[in-house]
Amino acid sequence: MFRFFENLVDPFAPFDEQTPPESLWAYLRSQYGPFKKLMIWMALTGVLVAMVETGLIFYSGRVIDLMNASEAQTFWSAHGFELLFAALFILFLRPIAIALNKLFLEQAFAGNMQTQVMWRAHKHLLGQSSSFFQNDFAGRLANRVMQLRVAVEDVTYMFFEGIWYALTYVISAILILSQMDVRLGLPLALWVVVYIAYVRVISRQVAVAGEKLSDSRSLVTGRIVDSYSNIESVKLFAHGGSEENYARRAMRRFRLRFFQFVRLMTKMSFGLNFLNGLLIVGVLGMAVWLWSIGEISVGEVAAASALTIRLNGMSGWIMWLAIRIFEQVGVIREGLRSVAVAHDVTDSPAAPALAIGKGEIEFRDVSHHYGRDSGGLDHVSLTIPPAQKVGLIGRSGAGKSSLVNLLLRFRDVEQGEILIDGQNVAHVTQDSLRGAIGMVTQDSSLLHRSVRDNILYGRPDATEDQMIVAAKRAEAHEFILDLSDPHGRTGYDAQVGERGVKLSGGQRQRIAIARVILKNAPVLVLDEATSALDSEVEAAIQQTLYGVMEGKTVIAIAHRLSTIAQMDRIIVLDQGRVVEDGPHEALLAKNGIYAGLWHRQSGGFLGLDT
Repeated sequence: MFRFFENLVDPFAPFDEQTPPESLWAYLRSQYGPFKKLMIWMALTGVLVAMVETGLIFYSGRVIDLMNASEAQTFWSAHGFELLFAALFILFLRPIAIALNKLFLEQAFAGNMQTQVMWRAHKHLLGQSSSFFQNDFAGRLANRVMQLRVAVEDVTYMFFEGIWYALTYVISAILILSQMDVRLGLPLALWVVVYIAYVRVISRQVAVAGEKLSDSRSLVTGRIVDSYSNIESVKLFAHGGSEENYARRAMRRFRLRFFQFVRLMTKMSFGLNFLNGLLIVGVLGMAVWLWSIGEISVGEVAAASALTIRLNGMSGWIMWLAIRIFEQVGVIREGLRSVAVAHDVTDSPAAPALAIGKGEIEFRDVSHHYGRDSGGLDHVSLTIPPAQKVGLIGRSGAGKSSLVNLLLRFRDVEQGEILIDGQNVAHVTQDSLRGAIGMVTQDSSLLHRSVRDNILYGRPDATEDQMIVAAKRAEAHEFILDLSDPHGRTGYDAQVGERGVKLSGGQRQRIAIARVILKNAPVLVLDEATSALDSEVEAAIQQTLYGVMEGKTVIAIAHRLSTIAQMDRIIVLDQGRVVEDGPHEALLAKNGIYAGLWHRQSGGFLGLDT
């Protein structure tokens, strides 16, 4: 039975993968789509439960009147059948109605809505460019996704479980009291109007305070995660104190925002107690007066009393739910600041996959200044024939990384175009483009998974033997066999820690190289691929890389010029332009920038600040 209700909605079903709406209600409507029929059943069963509850209170008054109007000796014979039916209703039908409502609310709705919101938000964020993540805390982004899933579910759940139920209860109570005597329902109706107005005023203030509180909570999370993620740097530079101050400032803001929020709760309680006093005096006072003039019975007074006392207890709960709803509305709005952001790099409609052929790369008059007037690349035209191995050098800021990032389409060019085998990279799918390019960077961070998972990331369908061959070619197999983690996993099953922190820089680099070897892409980009290796291992890896390069189009960035001297061609970038282009010997004979850098090297490294 539980599984039936849990499977009424599939939170992972295909959906319109547009940028989520920025406005609150538009966003909620986009999430409610798969739940429309379910929400109708939630509403109907909620009405049924509320009517059952008010009906029981009304019937308790009827029982008192029946007792007053009957002799004890004849009471059961006269009304036993009716009371038996009422008992069966209370024992069986009432629990069924409540259970059905809970099954729709909790089994069918709550878990699926949380999962759907989380899945869609995560899926959208995964499509963002690298620069999007570089401009925010990973911890804050994750916190917003996790808070958003709870907030959307809470807002809806509390509405149906609380507000909708209470609304039905109040309407039913007004009808019951009015049926006894119109004058009895009037005080309750007036109280409801004042109560709603009061809740509305308080809730608006709570929505603003809740958004600020949520924002400060995300900031605290982001700063704490940032410190934990970079704990080695914190320890290395002895900045524990400054990190404490960095987090403390965010925590002070959170504390201030929390107290501002709690003050509203305290103010709310004062007003609520006064309103509840008006409710009790108004309804019960009217009921007693009507009884005193013979307009209603003692049983009806008892029913009115029970309805009022029950509503008095509910009023605080209802207001708390309303406050929680508006608090979560603030959380949703805060979360949408990250989730409802359009992708800045997108696939064209119906974009085809890259049809990789020989692997020719062409940059046609490419300029990219990151939205500024200078920096980046400036009118670069460059053709790299298939299977050619190109070394790319230049001082820091010359445009090397920009060239590679635009090739991988981490950003879109501002002018010109980049083609692979005659196909504009902006017109093919990003996944197919990056699937055709293998890249090793100087900072090869790993996933917090096993060594096996990290290497197979390059080609998930590879066999165990193929993975081991790639590891051996990367000079990684031997040290991998010696790895272990605190949970007793060893070798390829050992976990590497967040970003691979349990491994040395050289070990991380060799696993990253093994991953690219296994990928076996036709285009290879090496960005200081051996910078983290010691000389002996680097010499072995260089030979491996030369073997891997065979038949591939290669772009290798290096500061150690000796590592690219054997390339077919060396391109020198300076201030975003190609200033020299040719093989090693020809550039030395030219006696230009490359020759000067070659002769000024110290220990084989490029003097970046020269």
